[in-house]
Amino acid sequence: VLHMDLEKHVPCGPCRYDDVIKDAKRWCTNCEEGLCEDCENDHRKSKISRNHKVISIEDYRKIENVSISQVCEQHGEILEWFCKTHDEVLCMVCVPSKHKACSGVIPIRDASTNSRQSTALSDLEKVIEGTLSNVKQCIMNRESASKDIYRQELAIETTILETRIKINGHLDKMQEKLSHDLRSTSHTCKSKFSKMFKNLESKKEMLTNIKEQTQYMKQFSSDLRIVSEVQSIKSEIIATKDYELKVVINSLIEKLANEVEDFGQINVSECARKLAFKDPKTDQSQIGIKAPTRNISDVKLQLIKTFQVQRNSEIRITGCVTLPNGNFLIANCTNENLLIEYSDTGGHIRDIPVSGKPFDITVIDSYRIVLSYANMKFLEIMNSKTFKVEKKIRLQNSCFGISEGISKLYAINEDSTIQIIDLSKTQLEEILKIESKKAYYITTNRNRIIHTNWDNKSVHCCSLKGKELWQFKNESIALPGGVAVDNDKNVYVAGYYYNNLTLIQHDGEDSKTLLTKSDGLDLPIALYYDKYKRSLLICNLRGKVALYKIV
Repeated sequence: VLHMDLEKHVPCGPCRYDDVIKDAKRWCTNCEEGLCEDCENDHRKSKISRNHKVISIEDYRKIENVSISQVCEQHGEILEWFCKTHDEVLCMVCVPSKHKACSGVIPIRDASTNSRQSTALSDLEKVIEGTLSNVKQCIMNRESASKDIYRQELAIETTILETRIKINGHLDKMQEKLSHDLRSTSHTCKSKFSKMFKNLESKKEMLTNIKEQTQYMKQFSSDLRIVSEVQSIKSEIIATKDYELKVVINSLIEKLANEVEDFGQINVSECARKLAFKDPKTDQSQIGIKAPTRNISDVKLQLIKTFQVQRNSEIRITGCVTLPNGNFLIANCTNENLLIEYSDTGGHIRDIPVSGKPFDITVIDSYRIVLSYANMKFLEIMNSKTFKVEKKIRLQNSCFGISEGISKLYAINEDSTIQIIDLSKTQLEEILKIESKKAYYITTNRNRIIHTNWDNKSVHCCSLKGKELWQFKNESIALPGGVAVDNDKNVYVAGYYYNNLTLIQHDGEDSKTLLTKSDGLDLPIALYYDKYKRSLLICNLRGKVALYKIV
């Protein structure tokens, strides 16, 4: 009972500062402390705290487990400003230290206007659901990583054993060779000894005979012959040699025995792993702030890099992405069935064989991509480093363009449907019916789906349930190709027929042309927006690639 009473008790902050224990009747969300009746009156009278948000303890109970900080983690000051340029909440110290040159710094109360309306709060449940799904995905990833360590341990044990067997086998061969050399050398020496022994025995026998016949030799042989025989024997004796067998062990073998102390070393290669966690657009204060949308008149493109895809065969680019490592991955929709990887400097890295004619690519997270195939009823989830297929997702219909949302994939086809795939289960979840025909490309942004209509010269924006929000139709985007949406929800469209790139305002009410044929566009078809680097990758059908920074 005492424990329950303590849990229900919320003390008054100012009174506790004076070592007085009193129950709070109200809660200040700005000061983040309870207030008794007397302290609330003083709090309301003070000029500094007069406009603070004060709620009942009952209401505080409903949110007490939700951590909402309105204090700058770096400087400890109250968050009072919002930078539109960097989409950040700032304190009074942040502004002059890091955002002095930013023109879009406004009071947070202006930025948070309408933040309590439907857009911010209605998304909360989806954000929580998406975050929960992300956490589950991260848990699965870590379980997989743990299994990888076990597999790596077994592989290393096998390598150690195989190395030991290989070394033993090599040492055995060297030992056998050395032993063979020893036997051969010893045999040679023993053969020489044997020959010398026989020769000396022969001389001994001859000398014995000479000695017995000395009297006769004195009578019948000349002194010269006797001296000659003796001298010959003397020469042979003097030339007699002894042999001593020794061995010199290879210095490397000696080092192995005396100096090499380790069979090897187990190294851990540690790298930051960006898990598949799609962070809902939250700021430093963790409160729902609807960032002002950037006007399209301010948007400009700065060319970073351009290069031409080099092939001896047909080039037909239909999809592209910037990989997490900065390289470019390009879908060449031909019978070669290849993806092509290029470095960020425009150098060809490799061709990657795939299951069919690749049409579109999208990035799921830092280690996975998804690939669609023209006229095939499946998608493939691939590792973005090894490009090995990790999962094949069956579809009801074939698809063309694909896009990744919060824990979901969206695949569009020209039969006026969008197939939605649950990434946590990697299976088809829902099929949306849309108004467009011949819709080849699609992109998503939180609560919106944007797709192009090839025949109708239009771009359509609809809700996640398929309800059309706006439609942009203009002759300048005849045969619209790839589509991308930036962090401000403004939409980029490749104009295939008129060789241009059009930027459409987030509400579909305005547009402007960013690039034309004079900028190198010639049948532009594929687009990819990197929301972290704020860059736009654009590819022409015949292989010219350009990377732009959005400024």
